[in-house]
Amino acid sequence: MEAEIVTPNGTAATAAASSGSIATEGMSPDSVSAPATPAPSVEAVLERILSSLDDDKAEGIVPIDLRGKSPIADWMVICSGRSSRQVTAISEHLVQNLKADLALRCRVEGKDQGDWVLIDCGDIVVHVFRPEIREFYQLEKIWLEPEELAAAGNAPVGSTSSGADVNP
Repeated sequence: MEAEIVTPNGTAATAAASSGSIATEGMSPDSVSAPATPAPSVEAVLERILSSLDDDKAEGIVPIDLRGKSPIADWMVICSGRSSRQVTAISEHLVQNLKADLALRCRVEGKDQGDWVLIDCGDIVVHVFRPEIREFYQLEKIWLEPEELAAAGNAPVGSTSSGADVNP
């Protein structure tokens, strides 16, 4: 069975289907896409983010559950690097790890300055700060309830454990 297909660039191509496989003739490799893989779960992405941040020695890692609090994301993760160079490195490694391990593409803002990098991973937003910038904005105080803030230890900059339950 053959069918004519119009490719995204407007050229016609024929596709022959036999025994469940499709052979494409006249189509460029760019116009043939691989089958979509299912998106990783929010929990899997969060687990990989926390693991990557810990591996790169991010400090004061605080995951914040935003479900029911905000439509912007399900989770926010806040952490610090000791210097602009470390903030940039943590951010770059996180984006690379998510792309390599989960085929997840994230949007990044602020990496060139290295003071505050925001990484938008869809359902999870990650903020990587220099300690002085984190102290100035105090995002944890905006998003955490007082008892959660106390349990997180107010995210001491020298800390490396999250102190929060990741599992919903």
